[in-house]
Amino acid sequence: MDRARKNARSELAVSRSVAELRGVLNRWRAEGDSIALVPTMGGLHEGHLALVRAARTQFSRVVATIFVNPMQFDDPVDLGRYPSDIGRDTAMLSQAGADLLFLPAAGEMYPPGFATAVKVSGLTACLCGAARRGHFDGVSTVVAKLLCQAAPDAAFFGEKDYQQLLVVRRTVRDLDIPVRIEGVTTVREADGLALSSRNFNLSREERAAAPALYRVLSEVAQALAPGGPAQAALEEGRESLMRAGFARVDYFELRDGETLTSLERARPPARLFAAAWLGATRLIDNIPVA
Repeated sequence: MDRARKNARSELAVSRSVAELRGVLNRWRAEGDSIALVPTMGGLHEGHLALVRAARTQFSRVVATIFVNPMQFDDPVDLGRYPSDIGRDTAMLSQAGADLLFLPAAGEMYPPGFATAVKVSGLTACLCGAARRGHFDGVSTVVAKLLCQAAPDAAFFGEKDYQQLLVVRRTVRDLDIPVRIEGVTTVREADGLALSSRNFNLSREERAAAPALYRVLSEVAQALAPGGPAQAALEEGRESLMRAGFARVDYFELRDGETLTSLERARPPARLFAAAWLGATRLIDNIPVA
């Protein structure tokens, strides 16, 4: 079946069990299709759709997943606030070119007696790993399961969650999972705010203040680019976010873009990482330092 005919379908197929998922994917493989996976937790936006479209350009079949993974939330309130609208998300995935939605219940992913976790050391000790204990154990465990369930040729993740991207790559490498992990550039609003499902939780006043996160990161990245000492610029970045209306800054740091080692001066592949709170909403972002 050629790609034009596949793209002509009018309704997104949905699988809710691992057995159903594998049945569909086995048929596609028998037809010679290549398969890409786009894992999500729902609350979709253009950033997620960019992953689907990127996958669509390289592979004949695209499988998206929606599963709000309780293992990666350290706060039940935060889990309860995560936006969910399956009908809206399904329509968006279909329009973006996905072929199949894997929509498992918690009991399908973590059946009674489930007792296994995937833990990545080193990369998870800093940034969001330090602020959200156990978060990346949940990420690496659920991603490993999804990759084993679907066995795709490649899986697509956004660079906005850059630490997550590195953790997933390390998981795949260390466990010898035969899949290519593709990173896709962060998608932003016109004012620079990185698209995130958590943006839906911002009040009007908080949304007006939110673009300061990217603006301050950009200003500090420009200041650090010549390679001078980073400490003063990083401290000014934290203070600038507070002046812009952020209630708390979890981190504002310069780190190596491959190992996440803390850097005192910018050197390739340096990146700036920030996480800060507007009211009850925690926003994260990162950019490379040229």
